[in-house]
Amino acid sequence: MHSVIEETRLRVSRATTAQTKSLLGQFFTPASTAQFMAGLFTSTASDECRLLDAGAGIGSLSSAFLERCAAGALPLARVDLSAFEMDSALHDELADSLAACARRTRDHVALHFDLFGGDFIETAVNRIQFRQDVDFTHAILNPPYKKISSDSRHRSLLREVGIETVNLYSAFVALAIEMLAMGGQIVAIIPRSFCNGPYYRPFRELLLQRCSIEQMHLFDSRNTAFKDDGVLQENVIIKLRRGARQGDVVVTTSTDDQFADIESRTYAFDQIVTIADAERFIHIPTSEQSGTGTMRAPLTHSLDDIGVAVSTGPVVDFRLREHLHDMPGVGDVPLLYSGHFSGGKIAWPKPDFKKPNAIARNAETAKWLFPNGHYCVVRRFSSKEERRRIVASVVDPKAFPSSDKLGFENHLNVFHDKKAGLPAQLAHGLSAFLNTTMVDETFRRFSGHTQVNATDLRTMKYPSRDTLTALGEWAMQQSSLSQQAIDGHLLMVMRP
Repeated sequence: MHSVIEETRLRVSRATTAQTKSLLGQFFTPASTAQFMAGLFTSTASDECRLLDAGAGIGSLSSAFLERCAAGALPLARVDLSAFEMDSALHDELADSLAACARRTRDHVALHFDLFGGDFIETAVNRIQFRQDVDFTHAILNPPYKKISSDSRHRSLLREVGIETVNLYSAFVALAIEMLAMGGQIVAIIPRSFCNGPYYRPFRELLLQRCSIEQMHLFDSRNTAFKDDGVLQENVIIKLRRGARQGDVVVTTSTDDQFADIESRTYAFDQIVTIADAERFIHIPTSEQSGTGTMRAPLTHSLDDIGVAVSTGPVVDFRLREHLHDMPGVGDVPLLYSGHFSGGKIAWPKPDFKKPNAIARNAETAKWLFPNGHYCVVRRFSSKEERRRIVASVVDPKAFPSSDKLGFENHLNVFHDKKAGLPAQLAHGLSAFLNTTMVDETFRRFSGHTQVNATDLRTMKYPSRDTLTALGEWAMQQSSLSQQAIDGHLLMVMRP
């Protein structure tokens, strides 16, 4: 049955235009992933199941669940399936898949299924409001991935049942949670972006209030889960249980969607969600990060505590295009991009640079410029495959001896003191700290995307200002800074 479903998935996926997939946020689940997801469900006291499959596609997830029942791994005598699929072009394929599955599994489990078209959000909101046709015992989801605008009908509908979120995937999971019976289980494959950031905080709060997290699975490469569709999104498979007491969390990883090299570790919940964290960030440790948690305790200071602010570089080049110049001239000041920083050094100006090196200093640009001084900068974007997610550098005013102002382009995060420079030792200390393996691993625990936002850096905890200054004084005395040296010296200056 798995091979038949997989052949159908590949055929339908190839026949569906990229425009349609983008419009619907639609990506079909590979058979291997569907089998792994179905395998996360555990037996219950009842032999009857009410299964929700929201965004059912061609039925890959439901079929994998039913195959597991037929194999005896889930001893269920009856399954009542509600399969929701908005794309009417898939209804015949979905009905055929479920009918074939019912025939193949009828000796082991009685299947009754209802196929629902239309808008799942609208239907789910109505059911939740009137408590009709809810109380599902199981839910398995590969929900659509698409932003929801703040003034859309979907946003208004979700608010009617107390759900505030910004993407269809988190909306589908939130609705499934609200439609689940106490003790019910959810397994979903979703982007990891919900783990941090202010926009997903209401969703995280709902998830953590209503459910316990039992297991999470990560792929080493972000283009693995839906590689046939060319999706560059880091995904996580998450297993939740409604109304259960939170215990330890199992975190598994695999290189790809064949799950041939799974590694598993169990973590206390406070290593996943820090109790004192008002943002409710969800950290997902991986095997190579097993030692990270031992260094978290000394990091108790906020940026406010150490008298430092961080902002996104204010110069948005396409909005100020008429004021930008390839090379500096009379009346210009340096414009710094992430490409001007490499190996902790500044290379400016760069004659063959694809971006402008300078910005005119005038009345229209003045409010976007910073005084020349010492700053710590962190680039906002990296690729998943890069060794480091956080890359920090120091801006040294000596690199710009003839300029009293600087421009920072929007792809840089800038650490500053009320839009002015920092003491040299503090700038170097911040840069060294942010370039440690500990910080990079800690950041990866809660951030599934490759963008490093100023909000992420603002939310992090830091050593004290004195510790950072001492680290900076040491860094400034070094002719070169290896990763081993930075990591080792941080341990030394933070030693009680």
